Amino acid sequence: MTPSNPKAIRIAPKKQGNTLSTAQKRFNTLIRQIDKKKQLLLAWKEAIPVYHQKVEHEYDPLFDVFNGLRLEWIQLLDKHYEQPLFKKTDKMKIKHLISAVCDDLVADMDSEAVKTLFNKYNDVDYETMVQEQEQAVTELMKNMAKNMFDVDIGDDADVSSPEKFQAYLEDKMREQPAAQATAKPAKKTKKQLEREARQQEEEALAGKSVQEIYRKLVANLHPDREPDEQERLRKTELMQRVNTAYGKKDLLQLLELQLEVEQIDATQLSHLADNRLKHFNKILGGQLEELAQEVSQIEMAFKAELAMPFFEQISPNYLLSKIAEDTHAIEQDIVFITQDIKDHANAAAFKAWLKTYKIPKRAARDDFDDLFDGLSQFGFR
Repeated sequence: MTPSNPKAIRIAPKKQGNTLSTAQKRFNTLIRQIDKKKQLLLAWKEAIPVYHQKVEHEYDPLFDVFNGLRLEWIQLLDKHYEQPLFKKTDKMKIKHLISAVCDDLVADMDSEAVKTLFNKYNDVDYETMVQEQEQAVTELMKNMAKNMFDVDIGDDADVSSPEKFQAYLEDKMREQPAAQATAKPAKKTKKQLEREARQQEEEALAGKSVQEIYRKLVANLHPDREPDEQERLRKTELMQRVNTAYGKKDLLQLLELQLEVEQIDATQLSHLADNRLKHFNKILGGQLEELAQEVSQIEMAFKAELAMPFFEQISPNYLLSKIAEDTHAIEQDIVFITQDIKDHANAAAFKAWLKTYKIPKRAARDDFDDLFDGLSQFGFR
């Protein structure tokens, strides 16, 4: 991660003992918050490819091995089930063990062998279960679209995948503004009109402030006006940064560039008038909001992937530690199930083990879990 700019943008009191104005304090606060969000966003952007690489090259191969071993184990149990050595109580336990593993495997492996065992040891066949889950998910999607976005999803709508659901929802939401535009708008009050006029004026002045800084930087850094080859290369690189910052309306980056090329210094910032600072603060406030939204979108996506509640905190360090923890856990699972296959290969030894095994009682919550298992394809787990 790149370090913060040593020439940090900050307004200091003009004289020792003087206090800053409200606008100056707000400016300093926004600068600190933006810098913090930028550092966090950078940390996320550095962590995400590392995370995906570890998932693809470390965790997923181990998970495939584990699934193969789970299938081998339930196939072994299926052979035991057919032997006369195992009586009614034994077979109830074997059926439960196979069914419990199949419930997971049928979602993790596209295997006819798993589906065959699923159908053999479950009260409902695989195809029927999939249809029931799809119906339940569709109804839930309809209710969410209605309650959250006021969009009615028709019975003929195809929402069988996240992409189709999102596309349908976006189409419907685009139709709403068009329909609303045809309706006669309510007459605005004098206060509303005055407020809108003030907002437009402030936005125009804020935009001019950014343009002014941009023009000053261009005038100072334009490489075509530089005869020295080495200096022209330096200014070309600086101009690329200026254009990128201006394209993003990144006022903080533009101010930092001014500080870097010594167009301004901390003293000049301290002498900025409050009305000018208010324009700066408006831009900085919008920039902070955009950064916060970008970070939030990244965090919410990973919370959904990791089945975390939306209110829990997540960080790049947590993400990388979680994949390391999960990889270690799957390695341990492989060791344990490999030993189970070895220990349970002998029918008599397995029968003796079954005597110690008790079928766990089904919690009432499991009924809800069955429904939400069907939501995993939509990213809600």
